[in-house]
Amino acid sequence: MTAASSAVAPDDDALMARAREALRRATTYLSDISTEGGWLWSYSLDLRDRRGERPAQPTEVWVQPPGTPTVGETLLEAWRVTGDRLHLEAAERAGEALARGQLASGGWDYSIDFAPEASAKVYRRSDIGRLAPSDATRRFNRSTLDDDTTTAALRFLLELTLEPVVVSPARRAEIRSAFEHGRRALLAAQYPNGAWPQRFEGPAPSTNTAPIRPARFPESVGQHPGNRYYGYYTLNDHVHANAMRTLLAIWRATGDAECLAAARRAGEFLILAQLPAPQPVWAQQYNLEMEPAWARAFEPPAVCTAESVGAIRALMRLHEATGDDHFLAPIPAAIAWFERSAISSNRWARFYELRTNRPIYGDRDGRIHYTLAELSEERRTGYGWEGDFGISALLKEWRAFGAQPDAARLNRPPSPRPDPRARAAALAAVQSQDDHGRWLVNGRVETQEFCRRMRDIGRWLIAVAPRHSPAPASREVSSPRP
Repeated sequence: MTAASSAVAPDDDALMARAREALRRATTYLSDISTEGGWLWSYSLDLRDRRGERPAQPTEVWVQPPGTPTVGETLLEAWRVTGDRLHLEAAERAGEALARGQLASGGWDYSIDFAPEASAKVYRRSDIGRLAPSDATRRFNRSTLDDDTTTAALRFLLELTLEPVVVSPARRAEIRSAFEHGRRALLAAQYPNGAWPQRFEGPAPSTNTAPIRPARFPESVGQHPGNRYYGYYTLNDHVHANAMRTLLAIWRATGDAECLAAARRAGEFLILAQLPAPQPVWAQQYNLEMEPAWARAFEPPAVCTAESVGAIRALMRLHEATGDDHFLAPIPAAIAWFERSAISSNRWARFYELRTNRPIYGDRDGRIHYTLAELSEERRTGYGWEGDFGISALLKEWRAFGAQPDAARLNRPPSPRPDPRARAAALAAVQSQDDHGRWLVNGRVETQEFCRRMRDIGRWLIAVAPRHSPAPASREVSSPRP
């Protein structure tokens, strides 16, 4: 049963009260269904069927977005908008869950299982100094940067450290410790050339085993070799761009010069990784010889549109942070490649064959295919082979970016107030919430839907009410950079 709606929209004062109450009810429900303070992606109404990217146990939470860090950030924003401690306390419990599940290697796997028998198989930060080396090496300890997993957790923990301690000093100290451990691990996992692997268990190799050199085409591609790709220089699923984004967020919030230097090295890697003409864009991943390489059997060495969009945006953001035009130099040639490589209006292939620029497709047979019709039905429909991939928006953004003088790029004005559609979205969120504080999708509780609806409400509240902002003196670290 949903809250009754009216044919006439309430005035703003009444809607503000209803919006704040909707946020409070949503947070109360989320707290009730959390596991150790964290969340999965999807729940049946009776909570018996629980899912992340796969079916999950009642003792599990998900780290990979839109899991615990995503929900935690949404709760934190609700606290900042309303000043209601209920939201901050729920966000801190989420941070505590991530701190407890952090691996000794400094990051996180896709999920955390708090069951004692599952925990005994994992080498966590809390186990450091407690386990014999022989026992530690037998336990799982592989942090993943894939799908923004570790980096999303770090950004959320960073945001928590910027808030005043109004709930639990001990919990906040644990969150601070987890953030610092993760920050150091992200820096240590960066290769000498500025790249990151998809997953890591410790510091990156030295230049003796990972030489710094520009990208080049491999002599041949062949079939999938069957080897693991976790240690390759990875742009796939925006691993590299998300790591850069996280470092810049830390620098802006704390002035950490080490993180800014690492972000600059990450930008230098993108310059090195840009492929030679006639394809001056980027691949999903590169081997240590800086050649595009196979990942999964259906992900061949190729030019990749989605990851190239992420690379260009990362370079633009790095230029905004540093003012260094050096980071813009690779972009015009890449933009020109996008403009000449569309397969139809506003449509591109995900992969293009190296050198020939022909659209290519992959399957679980580990071979390159040239038409969608050649693929198995499972792979034909289970992967985004063609589409826009954000390219149209990027081309528009680049044209606007290039038209701005340098001073405007580096001193962007505050975001404009939300347009009138924000009120409609907030009203829709308030009216569609049920009596339990839920927003259901096909009869299920989806955390992504909670985050979307709560942010719809928050965006409108920011526009019509003063934003809750704790005094800078109460923050644990220096105030964010302007």
